[in-house]
Amino acid sequence: MFASVLLAMALGSGAQGVPPEPTVTIAVDSSRKEVVITAGPFDLPNMPPMEDPAMMDFGMAHDTPIQQFDWPMDSWFRGFHLAMVDGRGRPVPRGVLHHMIMVNFSRRMLLYEGPERVMGAGTETEDIVVPKSIGVPMKAGMRLGMYVAWHNSTGKDLHDVYMKLTMLWTPKNLNPPPVDAMPIYMDVNLTVGGSNTFDVPPGKSEKAHEFTMPVGGRLLGVGGHLHDYGVAIRLEDAETGKVLTMVKSTRDSAGKLLKVSRKLFGVTGDGLKLKANHRYRVVGEYDNPTDVTEKRGAMAHMSGIFAPDDMSKWPAIDPHNPDYRRDLVSLQVRGIEEDPAEAHAGQHVGGGDHTQGPQAMHDGNGGETAARAGEDRTSH
Repeated sequence: MFASVLLAMALGSGAQGVPPEPTVTIAVDSSRKEVVITAGPFDLPNMPPMEDPAMMDFGMAHDTPIQQFDWPMDSWFRGFHLAMVDGRGRPVPRGVLHHMIMVNFSRRMLLYEGPERVMGAGTETEDIVVPKSIGVPMKAGMRLGMYVAWHNSTGKDLHDVYMKLTMLWTPKNLNPPPVDAMPIYMDVNLTVGGSNTFDVPPGKSEKAHEFTMPVGGRLLGVGGHLHDYGVAIRLEDAETGKVLTMVKSTRDSAGKLLKVSRKLFGVTGDGLKLKANHRYRVVGEYDNPTDVTEKRGAMAHMSGIFAPDDMSKWPAIDPHNPDYRRDLVSLQVRGIEEDPAEAHAGQHVGGGDHTQGPQAMHDGNGGETAARAGEDRTSH
């Protein structure tokens, strides 16, 4: 049976006659081994279709403010189900969600100096559940945050929409314990705390980024995120040029993205071996059938689950690292309507002096970072 609600975090209180601000509630179903997160209500005005170039740049103003909460128990996270419903519990089309990202402020990403992105889902993303033999290790009290970008192109305004995220977990007393499988994120154009969108010229094009693995291990599965005209994302050995794995898109006749494939090659085997201190390359492929360059119209990243050879070598959070602080700032100002570069013109990100920003952000080390909004903008 459901435990009592662990958290009801109001982001604001509505005045009389004004709809209440969205809240987040969390409940634990111990018998089903589920954490159920419900966020809402959201009012979603009808928006132009994504083919409209004005809508292709999904920046911070399109995201909801990040909503924070604590993970309730020591366990392993192993999958999720995502649904949108109205106030009466009736289904709302999945397509109104452009993306949802969950952040773990208590651990950093493997390849980037920033808080860990535990999971993400987009319009093209299917629910993901992996076997109980693997899972992302989670500790009670880990500080998590979640933000959503909506894109309602149904042709009508939608009111009182709720997002229901069901996260599956494995208890600590499972014997034998699951293999630790950590999130890994590889973006072709990521500037930490900045924008990861890029232009898509007419015809075929590619965007690539090289990185070095700080710890070795096995890649157990991958998926990806693309925008319209996206063809594929591939991972290469940058030292040999060999293609190691690839996920491909399914598109309609106009190039509109329908879904992106995924691979779980490590669940029944040894996975794809990645070596520490070795260079790799992630490449996004696009094919724009028009004669118009889509300005900042694309994203391309590969994300997956990675089993490190030695978890003790996972990079630790450095709260003083400029990229880490910049990433906190970009999370802090999500959902504001004005451009932070204009609202805080002339202010330096990651400097020695800090003023209180719009929302205090957890710094991953048991404290709070009150960094101010800077000039960078993040799109995803």
